[in-house]
Amino acid sequence: MTAWTTTDRITVPGAALDGDLVLPEHAHGLVLFAHGSGSSRHSRRNRAVADELNRGGLATLLVDLLTAEEEEADAHTRDLRFDIGLLADRLIGVIDWVRDQPPTVALPIGLFGASTGAAAALVAAAARRDVVRAVVSRGGRPDLAGPALLQVAAPTLLIVGERDAQVCDLNEQARNTMLVSAELRIIPAASHLFEEPGALEQVAEQSRQWFADHLESAAADRAREHSDDLRGSS
Repeated sequence: MTAWTTTDRITVPGAALDGDLVLPEHAHGLVLFAHGSGSSRHSRRNRAVADELNRGGLATLLVDLLTAEEEEADAHTRDLRFDIGLLADRLIGVIDWVRDQPPTVALPIGLFGASTGAAAALVAAAARRDVVRAVVSRGGRPDLAGPALLQVAAPTLLIVGERDAQVCDLNEQARNTMLVSAELRIIPAASHLFEEPGALEQVAEQSRQWFADHLESAAADRAREHSDDLRGSS
């Protein structure tokens, strides 16, 4: 499968962010990645998941939600990585940006968040209910999304390692709080970072299937609406 890859400077309110976009030919959806605590768009784990999504015909955009200067400051203070409001606002800005770009404007959008990035993804999904069609959280902290959990309209998959007991409990509580279809899946014998053999591959496969199911159906609905519009104007 051929794919177009580019590194973009994404302008959002208050910042210019760096992002890596991979756009497979005939992509049927776009997944935006929100990295977790102390990570970046170069995260090995997120890139492994993105590669699997690309092979499944999904475009991906891995973006740094903090600027280089902010990343440097956060390495010392560890404050910004837990500023869910800031991270969510940046992700909302990225969502609005991709909706204005010709290569991605027509693609249904999904969000993939890890650790604190999962909370930011859920807050962004609540703010863009009419745009975000699916969410996946990997080892995430959905509890940090607060009241926004009740506003999420996109089907949400929560993936947690079996040995990540505290995060498992927090994800179960979040699933039980959400009003939308939310599913909790536990990866056997996996820890928080899914470093055990085969664990990350399971995360990637389950994520690909979740996004494929929900973004493909959204793309089909959009195609039918477009066809109906054309017939109505003829």
